[in-house]
Amino acid sequence: MALIEYGSKGLMGVLTPQANTTVEPELWALMPAHMSIINARLTSDKDTIEARLIDYTKRFESTATQFANAPISVIAAACTGASYLIGAEAEAKIVTQMERSYGVPFITAALASVAALRVMNACKIALLSPYPDSLNTACKPYWESFGFEVIAKAGPKLETDAFHPIYAMTDGGVYRAYEQLSDSGADAVLMLGTGMATLRPLLAGHEQGLMPAISCNLALVWAAAQARHWADLEDMHLAGWRTGLAWSERLNVLFPKK
Repeated sequence: MALIEYGSKGLMGVLTPQANTTVEPELWALMPAHMSIINARLTSDKDTIEARLIDYTKRFESTATQFANAPISVIAAACTGASYLIGAEAEAKIVTQMERSYGVPFITAALASVAALRVMNACKIALLSPYPDSLNTACKPYWESFGFEVIAKAGPKLETDAFHPIYAMTDGGVYRAYEQLSDSGADAVLMLGTGMATLRPLLAGHEQGLMPAISCNLALVWAAAQARHWADLEDMHLAGWRTGLAWSERLNVLFPKK
């Protein structure tokens, strides 16, 4: 590990969708001590969400060149929807190619979530989805391909009049959907989408005794902090991550409640 002032225990290179306003704030709040991030924006001029997401996967390798010779320890793709649309087989090929090209682990938010759910021993899952129907249709088969049984789905209302229907969502609607899914009989709630604000709903759900939950951003940081291939990830105190032991105070310092 190269010695750098900020990130002496790991430097995470993050690939973030172009208009996503949630990834960087949540990752900074979640980041363990002595770890840091540098960010590169995935861009596309395609005219639909689905087309842009697929286009991003074709640009992972070129976008990561923005990190140049920075001593990154892991590359993280903070985009779940793309994984659903291309499918697990194509995603696995991209992981192999990225790790071969850059010589460090490459992990997607979706694969980090798979690993976290496995550590939680979750078989039946409830999806808290911010997606339009087009992405929800592709979403369920992706999780089923890893052996999970999707037994319920709910989500906040899309903000269709805002700058982006997902990124403009507030955490109040996310928490209400979390409450609804906690009666589903699932083993865990998976909060989808790196653009949906999830940290305060996770904390509130834990305080209220709701069903155990994980979000894609939280899973991504938990995974990237280990800097290893996604299939080799270990528990590394995931329960503490989920309940905010290491990051709840930092969240409130960085982003105080309104």
